[in-house]
Amino acid sequence: MTTLNNCIGNFIGGEIIQPAADASLLENIEPATGQVYGHLIDSDNADLEAAVAAAEGALPHWRALEPDQRARHLERIADLIEENLDTLAEAESRDNGKPLALARRVDIPRAAANFRFFARAITQFASESHAMDGRAINYTLRAPLGIVGCISPWNLPLYLFTWKIAPALAAGNCVIAKPSEVTPTTAGMLADICRRAGLPAGVLNILHGRGNGIGSALVAHPKIKAISFTGGTATGARIAAAAAPSFKKLSLELGGKNPTLVFADCDWEKTLDGVLRAALTNQGQICLCGSRIYVEASIYAEFKAALLERVAKLRIGDPLTEVDQGALVSAAHMDKVLNAIAQAKEDGGQILCGGERLQIDGRCRDGYFVAPTLIEGLPIDCRTNQKEIFGPVATIQPFSDEKEALQLANGTGYGLATSLWSQNLSRCHRLAEQLDFGIVWINCWMQRDLRTPFGGMKNSGVGREGGWEALRFFTEAKNVCVDYT
Repeated sequence: MTTLNNCIGNFIGGEIIQPAADASLLENIEPATGQVYGHLIDSDNADLEAAVAAAEGALPHWRALEPDQRARHLERIADLIEENLDTLAEAESRDNGKPLALARRVDIPRAAANFRFFARAITQFASESHAMDGRAINYTLRAPLGIVGCISPWNLPLYLFTWKIAPALAAGNCVIAKPSEVTPTTAGMLADICRRAGLPAGVLNILHGRGNGIGSALVAHPKIKAISFTGGTATGARIAAAAAPSFKKLSLELGGKNPTLVFADCDWEKTLDGVLRAALTNQGQICLCGSRIYVEASIYAEFKAALLERVAKLRIGDPLTEVDQGALVSAAHMDKVLNAIAQAKEDGGQILCGGERLQIDGRCRDGYFVAPTLIEGLPIDCRTNQKEIFGPVATIQPFSDEKEALQLANGTGYGLATSLWSQNLSRCHRLAEQLDFGIVWINCWMQRDLRTPFGGMKNSGVGREGGWEALRFFTEAKNVCVDYT
């Protein structure tokens, strides 16, 4: 297994390529300490061409394999991820700043589950047939696209990297993948796992580097037939514009400004725990986090006080220890979050808790820590309630009735996810139909079944991931009509 101190090189043609002496390198910084603890290659066009050539060479054999043969390769990768769970979790925690317990409980198990799920799904992937009144039959063939690009973000590094790679490989494509340059370590470790698992050379290639460098080149390359991207809405818009002239297939899972709706008849303890998790898990650095909390007026004061009590009990500190909250991913992102809090104050928001950078004693004294922040008294049209902050920051306000709750929830340009907390089943179904979000959780948050379609409406993206949706995206449909009269 690659150590954390190594310079992270590309994975091309089944080999981990160490950077040349004169290669351009990027620093890898541990968020909890603010210190450089490694480097990674900043890939260029020559690296991309080498990866494309490797993928082209591997494609005929890989796409010709029976689904169960490809599935066995993916199952071996899943096995090795599980065998190295502790090492991968520590790497993820150090690279991202998230609590080690979270990486061990969620990120790494989910990465293994992604490979295992799509390994099994591809063996059940079937096409449709349509008979035409005894005259003819139509059937659908689904072929892999060829070479595809997968670009993943820094907040759930291995979790979301594998969420894209696994279905693309299962469907018979060869992949050129770019992880975030901010959190590259577990992608480098995945390369080593794939090599040890015996994945055929060139089937998966991993290129490291900046989004506006190798990422842009990947999107523009004429031999790459599709791009699956998770990240910010502005970046997604640039990718869509760049890919449009060549008619590439696009799957864009973008930002969110997700509402949490709490009704007076909710299960009190379960809802408080759920709202806290939704707002602050992973320091609020999940596109699904519920950063707008709306509470029915009759319980607002009591619920707010109880929520603040829970926030005050959160343990914040070195993510490699037993804590609830770790560091934000970078100095630049910390500054962005602190600036957003300052803007909320200027707009008249009342800071109920948090609102400042935290100084942690010991090895983390220079780390990027921000106190969990709850803000009251801001209207729906203010910047804080309209723009994704992506940090441990949430707003809270009351609503009078179901109609106002719906207006507030739908009152942004985003439409990724929402959670609804009520014991009134009729209300829950009624609102679920009217909420303009790709995902509606009722009395839960981030409870995921990998068979279901995942994605957002409005500015939160284009397309769906997960289950059959992912396998359909990474294949091309062809209708065959046979006349037998």
